[in-house]
Amino acid sequence: MPELSSNAPCAIVTGGARRIGAEIARHLHRRGMSICLHYRGSEQPAHALVESLNAERSGSATLVGADLADPTAGQTIHDAALEAFGRIDVLINNASAFYPTPIKQARQEDWDDLFASNARGPYFLSRTCAPELARRPGTIVNLVDIHGLVPLKDNSLYSMAKAALVMQTRALAKDLAPMVRVNAVAPGSILWPEGDADAGKEAQREILDKVPLQRQGTPADIAGAVTFLALDAPYVTGQILAVDGGRLLNM
Repeated sequence: MPELSSNAPCAIVTGGARRIGAEIARHLHRRGMSICLHYRGSEQPAHALVESLNAERSGSATLVGADLADPTAGQTIHDAALEAFGRIDVLINNASAFYPTPIKQARQEDWDDLFASNARGPYFLSRTCAPELARRPGTIVNLVDIHGLVPLKDNSLYSMAKAALVMQTRALAKDLAPMVRVNAVAPGSILWPEGDADAGKEAQREILDKVPLQRQGTPADIAGAVTFLALDAPYVTGQILAVDGGRLLNM
């Protein structure tokens, strides 16, 4: 790996190896930021993305593996960013577990798992990074979900965990002001769950029928909104920006 540099501002992107997280990392990198890319299980694509970013600008990306359910994960991610770049300017809490939990089948293990990645992990990582962010001033952008605002049937635990992240966004916007801004992006229909490409076609059509813009969004739509809140909105904090093609209007 090329020698890393601490000259550029640094963004931590959790769950940044694939899908929306990877697009967020690319967008921030194109804006001149160094990237500390966190992953849990997607080691190979994480390495590939970091190599790609460093090929574009030497020493501009590093990698850290951690499970957000581990109480030490926040410190591990924080320390990796500081060791590589000497600063933390932006934290993107993107990592998320998602799977159905019909109430009759939901287990306490599911509660722990879904809340660990969607609420508890972001909270303690944000708290750990807050002193560094306050030196800049810095910003936190959380990836919530429109189903943290309106629940998704048979996904009560996921919806509750994302609702907790919505409130976390607003609470930390108060608690970390004035030096740290905290906002969130709430995606709508962007990427279908993996493994659901064919079996869920009818359900997908039903969802898109309720989207006023009549199309599915893209990871670039989300990454653009995240980049705006992180870098281009200095007087915005405590806000939840729905990027859903208007779907909330019909929920």
